Amino acid sequence: MNRIGFVGIGNMGLAMALRLRDAGHAVQVCDIDASRVAQAVAAGASHAAQPSGLADCALVIIAVVHAAQTREVLFGPDGLAAALPAGAAVMLCPTIAPADTEACAAQLATHGIGCIDAPMSGGPERARNGTMSLMVACDDALYQRWEPLLQTLASRLFRIGPQVGDGARTKLCNNLLAAINLAGAAEVLALAERLGLNPTATLSVIEQSSGQSWIGSDRMHRALAGDTAPRAHMGLLAKDSALALGAARAVGAAVPVGVAAALQFALALQDGLGLADDSALWRWIETRAATQAAQAATAAPGSGTAP
Repeated sequence: MNRIGFVGIGNMGLAMALRLRDAGHAVQVCDIDASRVAQAVAAGASHAAQPSGLADCALVIIAVVHAAQTREVLFGPDGLAAALPAGAAVMLCPTIAPADTEACAAQLATHGIGCIDAPMSGGPERARNGTMSLMVACDDALYQRWEPLLQTLASRLFRIGPQVGDGARTKLCNNLLAAINLAGAAEVLALAERLGLNPTATLSVIEQSSGQSWIGSDRMHRALAGDTAPRAHMGLLAKDSALALGAARAVGAAVPVGVAAALQFALALQDGLGLADDSALWRWIETRAATQAAQAATAAPGSGTAP
């Protein structure tokens, strides 16, 4: 089979790399985190010290965090674009602005390198077992060539269309709704607790009723169990919701509920929760509300506070 390269083997990248290795593909990885590289190598992957070391790969999957990192691994010193042969392809999986995706694709095209716009969703467990989602936008011929591999990675494979950038647009719409749903679920469970309700029982009702959402159920179960392992960093949804708001502003779309949700993640980020699992939003909302209530009570007339 063709050798598949990976730049960025964090939670999602490593899971996808191991998925393809299990399926029999030759996998080569590149990352600055030596412990992640060691895990991949122990599972049978080979290692490249720099992105340019992936020059023998027919497809390189980029699974870094943001646009600046994407540009660096593609076009920086020891970048991929100058090393890959014409006819190779790059698959962009980070959640970045559509304009950045389009710009990267255009620059890759000058090297004769194809670009698959393929943002991902579903978390590392689903990436590991091949049940994640990919939102794919690229040239039809490129899609047909790599469709079998994409199906190995994602049982939920969405062919968005031939226009690079539309995968990124779709992902931003999805992630803004994810932010809205998670912020709403965290806020409501905090309310339930303040009302004297059992939050576990309340979540059980919500899951079988009209308030249900996948991300709300997944994250709130983790929070209720005290599971704080950072599977999906708060900072990622803060970044993604901010990017979605930027895309909305660019086309003059009003998204007031999205603005309110994005603000919660931005404030949590300011409070130092960027690397926390995003399920921590519930306790953060609860603690922040209690602090604000205490401050309001202290400042109220007759509370003893000096005028």
